[in-house]
Order: sequence, then C-alpha cells, then structure tokens
Amino acid sequence: MRTRCLVGLLAWTAIQLCAAEPRVIELWLEGVPGIKADAGPEKDDGTGRYTNIHHPTLTVLAPEKPLGTAVIYAPGGGYVRVAAGVNGGEVVRWLNRIGVTVFLLKYRHADYGQPAPLRDALRAVRVVRSRAEEFGVHAERVGMLGGSAGGHLTASAGTLFAAPEGKTGAALDAVSGRPDFMVLVFPVISMQDAFGHGTSRRALLGENPSAELKHRWSVEEQVTKETSPTFLVHSSEDTTVVVENSLLFYQAMRRAKAPIEMHLYAKGPHGSGMDPKLGPTAEWPKHCESWMRFNGWLVAQ
Repeated sequence: MRTRCLVGLLAWTAIQLCAAEPRVIELWLEGVPGIKADAGPEKDDGTGRYTNIHHPTLTVLAPEKPLGTAVIYAPGGGYVRVAAGVNGGEVVRWLNRIGVTVFLLKYRHADYGQPAPLRDALRAVRVVRSRAEEFGVHAERVGMLGGSAGGHLTASAGTLFAAPEGKTGAALDAVSGRPDFMVLVFPVISMQDAFGHGTSRRALLGENPSAELKHRWSVEEQVTKETSPTFLVHSSEDTTVVVENSLLFYQAMRRAKAPIEMHLYAKGPHGSGMDPKLGPTAEWPKHCESWMRFNGWLVAQ
C-alpha cells in the first residue's frame, strides 16, 4: 500500500513539474522565411545566452495573478546573441510580479541581418494578438520591451510595423504588428556613424553599410505620429550604447507629436539598470509601472 502511494505521489509530482514548464511557441509554423540551408541546433551557454537561432520562438512566462496585459520581451545581445538570462532574468521577474504575462522572444540576428529580426518581432506581436484569448490577455494590450539591441528591435517594431520588409505574404500579415506600447531600456537606436553601436550595426547591416541602409534602420529617422507610445530609460554613464541614442529618439517622438516619457539617470552602466546599488536608477521599473497603469495598459481584467 505504501509503495503504491509513493508511486502515485511521484507521478503526481512529475505531472506538476511538467505543467510548470514554460510553454514554447514556434513563430513560423508554415516555415521560417529565408531559413539558412545549413541551420544547426540552437545554442545556449547555460546562462540564458542564445546563439544560432534559426527557429524563432516565444516562451510564455505567466504571472501568478495575470492582469491580461502581454509584453513581448526582446533581450539584448548586440544582435550577435539573445542574452535573456535564466528564465528571462530580472526583467521577467519584475513584469510577472506586477501581473504581466511575458512572451520571451528568441529572434534571428547576425546569421541573417535585417529584415529577419524585424519580421520575427512583428510576427511575435501578430501571434500574441491573434491568439490573445488563448493566452488570457487583451488584444489591445500587447506591448513590447527591449533592452540594448533588443531596444532597437522593439523600436523597429514600433516604427516599421507596416513596412514591406516586415511582411512575408503569410495570412497573419493581416493582423496588426504594431505594439500598443513600448518600453526601451538603454536602447540602441541609431545606425549612423556619430552615435551608432558598432557591434549591433555590423551584425545587422554588414561591415560597410550604405547610407540608405543606415538611414532605414536608424529608428529615430523612422518615427511618425503613429509610433507606439514609449517609456524610455537610459543613463549618461552608459559607455557601451551612449545616451545620445535615447535623446535622438525622444527628439524624434517630440517632433512627430507621438507620446513618450523619458527617464535619464546619472548612474548606471549599460544593462537593465535594476541593481539596487544604483540608487535612483533602479527605481525606473516603479515609474514604468505607474506609466502603464495611468495609460490603461495595466488594469484588472
């Protein structure tokens, strides 16, 4: 009897553990557009840094008490990797804590260059929006958050959501890929020589991109009044992606009369800025939460 009880308990425990595994969704069920013929398996260094991504996915990370808001999270990594951290790291933990359902995006990067990352980002928005009821979120509350190069990808989705480069002829192209809101954290913005992040630009556009390419993928030059409302955070201490990137985007949003809230801080190296040792810089998530609530994107279902 005791043996049967133990077996039953172990089986129940295994079921619970399996149920707790995050759900992974393939973005391109009909086939990845332009997939490399020699595509090999995805690589993970064990710390949540992914390379060799040929089959983009969304990993669903749900909070205990979901409010019906979705955020597609595009981690950074200079477009040479997707540096998400284990289970999405502190960004996911914060969003889950405030009731947001997170969809961690593993997107194509240096192996492809543009427009593959943009297509993956817009497909992610379209997938979540078209299946909102299934995921327990609202179709009109699908935002996107990106840090560093992921900030560039997020801003690209928020500015180029209707661009021909982002479409593949699939039926889902009919669904809007525009994020309802964007959160940009220490973002790469410009591809121009003055302030562009060299690693990201080379990975995205090649070694010697033309003036036309640099213009097209400098997202501050693609802002319109339709650009997604934006919460922007950066520090003047960032020497990896200089703060002028964020200043350029803020100025472009102001010129277009598109809604933006910017928080700039004196302290904080390149990253998420969430280390409590950074003092006021680490308080940006609290201000972002207030911004989301004020705009109606973070309310009870």
